[in-house]
Amino acid sequence: MDAPAGIVRTVLGDVDPTSLGRVDYHEHLFQVSPLLPGDELDDEDASRAETALLAASGFEAMVDATPSGLGRDAAAVARISAATGVHIVATAGRHREAHYASDHPTRAAGVAELAAQFAAEVVAGMPRDDAFPAGDRALAPDGSPVRAGLLKGGADYWRISPFERTTLLALAEAHRATGAPIMVHLEFCTAAHEVLDLLAEEGVASDRVVLAHADRDPDPGLHVSLAARGAHLGYDGFARPRTRSDAELLALTAEVVERGAGDRIVLGGDVARRTRYIAYGGMPGLAYLGDRYVPRLRSLLGDAAVDRMLIGTPARLLALTPSA
Repeated sequence: MDAPAGIVRTVLGDVDPTSLGRVDYHEHLFQVSPLLPGDELDDEDASRAETALLAASGFEAMVDATPSGLGRDAAAVARISAATGVHIVATAGRHREAHYASDHPTRAAGVAELAAQFAAEVVAGMPRDDAFPAGDRALAPDGSPVRAGLLKGGADYWRISPFERTTLLALAEAHRATGAPIMVHLEFCTAAHEVLDLLAEEGVASDRVVLAHADRDPDPGLHVSLAARGAHLGYDGFARPRTRSDAELLALTAEVVERGAGDRIVLGGDVARRTRYIAYGGMPGLAYLGDRYVPRLRSLLGDAAVDRMLIGTPARLLALTPSA
């Protein structure tokens, strides 16, 4: 695999992609959503402690995948990065429609307004107060603006609502302006090809897209077909035996690797709930991926295949062009 070109935009500044180390491609340090009452992530000290647990489990970098309007705290994420030494890539964008109350201000925004907001977060900086996207910019401990390095949208179960289509169109425009990669939340990997089609029509190459939660439909044929288009497969369903056991996901990953698409897989936890963070009093925590799942994957596939998922592929995915 060729070395990734460009830079990765972290909350503490731009870094060489090869310096990231092992990347957890999908977590949340702050998140408040009407879909998750009682599971708010809103405590800086606890989120910092949880990040330290992730680092101790073998990760040097992570993506904080919370998009706008859901309780982000960009300055706190930068402080957490500085305190723990973990590279953190923050996210601009808008989640799937169900995460926003009927009176949420974002529902009135059109494509042009959203695209300008998303691009500004990548280029100029993220807002200090997530409820006021046009307000003062968040600052890192050294006084520099905290900038996003990833764009994110979402789609519902076999449906791209008008709200979500507007988001995806805005993400495509922001991507064209910044070169930032795009994450798309999928419900059980439905509408995956349709999302890629929509983005491709707007000039977004599929190899600049990661499909979050692809593993929640453990269909290797589907995954290989998505990878053949260049899309990255976000595997992040570990420790959720109510839906898919780790054993099923290990078998899925092995087959996708065997069929030649292992270089499109990235790994994350998407733990995303107060009741599942050790530092908030829950379990299994962010360290589950590194401490308990990755060793099993290494035993099954070997170090080279797993390191590609944790190091080489995310570095390539997260790289921006230097002019962004």
